[in-house]
Amino acid sequence: MSRSTVRVATLTLSDTRTLDDDEGGKLLGALLTSAGFAVTSHAVLREEPELLRAAIEQIASAGSADAIVTTGGTGIAPRDRTFEALAPLFEKTLDGFGEAFRRLSWDAIGPNAILSRAAAGVVRGLVVIALPGSPKAVELAVTQLIGPVLAHAVALASGKGGHHHRHAQEHAQEKEQRG
Repeated sequence: MSRSTVRVATLTLSDTRTLDDDEGGKLLGALLTSAGFAVTSHAVLREEPELLRAAIEQIASAGSADAIVTTGGTGIAPRDRTFEALAPLFEKTLDGFGEAFRRLSWDAIGPNAILSRAAAGVVRGLVVIALPGSPKAVELAVTQLIGPVLAHAVALASGKGGHHHRHAQEHAQEKEQRG
């Protein structure tokens, strides 16, 4: 799967931002577009787990995106509840994403990197990635992690790529040809 065919919906989670002053969301969209992905939608949601879960379910049901990237709500403040909203939805977790993000953040900001709960997983065949709200964190994640792996992750999560998929597809074609 090529980057240009990957459709990404973005969400900003904030109790104070609007579409007009959502600098992190604007940067996220611009970076994803620059990386070659198609950003299909963007919304700003209050930091309420029910709103985030409903938005993800709506995007998944509509089939309007292959991936969802959120920004905001991944810290440890009382209103930071993105991780709690997403964790029950994850059918598969991508633990390496959070680990890699914190490792790269350590180089940039030092020990405060451990306070991030950036996470990723698969929900109904969609790759869902939760980033901090900091523009620097968004830039780091998109340029160093998301850009290089998202197309491959989407192909695997959707069953359209990878070693196992090709073999299963070849087997099905052979079986069909034999009648």
